[in-house]
Amino acid sequence: MRAKTVIGVDSREWSVRRNIEWSLPAIGDDFEHDVDGGRGAAVMVLSGLFVFWLLVLLWFPEHVHVPWYLLVLGGGFLLFFPIRWLLRRPWTIVAETEGSYDLPAERWTGMVRGNTRAAEEMRIIVRRLRTQGTPGHIDSPLQPIS
Repeated sequence: MRAKTVIGVDSREWSVRRNIEWSLPAIGDDFEHDVDGGRGAAVMVLSGLFVFWLLVLLWFPEHVHVPWYLLVLGGGFLLFFPIRWLLRRPWTIVAETEGSYDLPAERWTGMVRGNTRAAEEMRIIVRRLRTQGTPGHIDSPLQPIS
């Protein structure tokens, strides 16, 4: 979790934070249409791939030479999807304030994909709070929560 405390243009103290989501939350309209194979399907596919490559390696002739660059390409191919999965995890961004004497408490929340996009959105939110006093704008993923 990464958090910042920002003093807005209207003198309110805002807490802006982001955390990575390891599982996709089913929210709103997506709840009805969320289709997931589950862990059982992932285990079956991965175990099938493991058995396949085990058989390929066991039946591999001894006198065949494989160039080093093919091994590097194979390793890169195997690591592509796990690294992509890690880099594309959703991040939840929350901006909240307790309010002040004449302004109510507010809580804004939204979700973006990717670490760099989440960091950029945090910079935009902090800048907007310091200059305009509100974290959201027309293109922002943040929405006010009642």
